[in-house]
Amino acid sequence: MPTRIMFEFETPHGHRTTSLTYERRGTGEPLLLLHGIGHHWQAWEPVLDVLACERDVIAVDLPGFGASDALPQDCAYDLSTVTSVLAAFCSAVGVERPHVAGNSLGGLLALQLGREKAVRSVTALSPAGFWSESERRYAFGTLRAMRGAALALPAPLIDRLSRTAAGRTALTSTIYARPARRSPEAVVAETLALREATGFHQTLASGRDVLFRDDLPSLPVTIAWGTRDRLLLRRQGLRAKRTVPGARLVRLPDCGHVPMNDDPALVARVLLDGSALSG
Repeated sequence: MPTRIMFEFETPHGHRTTSLTYERRGTGEPLLLLHGIGHHWQAWEPVLDVLACERDVIAVDLPGFGASDALPQDCAYDLSTVTSVLAAFCSAVGVERPHVAGNSLGGLLALQLGREKAVRSVTALSPAGFWSESERRYAFGTLRAMRGAALALPAPLIDRLSRTAAGRTALTSTIYARPARRSPEAVVAETLALREATGFHQTLASGRDVLFRDDLPSLPVTIAWGTRDRLLLRRQGLRAKRTVPGARLVRLPDCGHVPMNDDPALVARVLLDGSALSG
């Protein structure tokens, strides 16, 4: 069962209090998992049990998403604030310098935690922040359209659509290469999570000018990209490799933007291998 924890974190305005919800399984070296915008910790469910065989896995709902609290009103949803929250969260759950893996927004946050030397290794799946301006506008426009559809659809219709392969494709084909594989219950839950994400618009606004430009020479970094990513196109992986030349760049065949459901075995292996590099 997920757990909720309340803790303090530092901001330019002083200490603030928030609470995050997370799922924790397994034993071993700690591995923090960070989902993408509009999603929730359950995005990692297809790989959690495999990872938990070798790692102390902590999948967290980011601030303003899933069951976690929104940030206090005087806090921006920018990289420095959210990584400050995540660092304080790790301290609150008794974890020091975990391995971190993230998808999309979570991948960008994982890289930022690496830049701040707060983690042991970074694995980023289709991370945000390596786009051209036109690619960013396309991605943000697509995300807004997905959010608009989630807001417009009545809950009973979302439930009915989720019960057919065609309906699951209509709801989630932007992020999954194999949307029919997603369970009806998961599709309903993540569509509602997108609709109810209190941090959605503020996160997009904060990301408008974000580009990740720094190398991480002293840290093991893995960057993986799905070959069928329709949201952040795979050529952005080559830009990421140029920015972080020491990174291991991994191709995820036939995977979409959220690859954990498309090929759980491959993604779990990439995450375990990435978190083993620091040893």
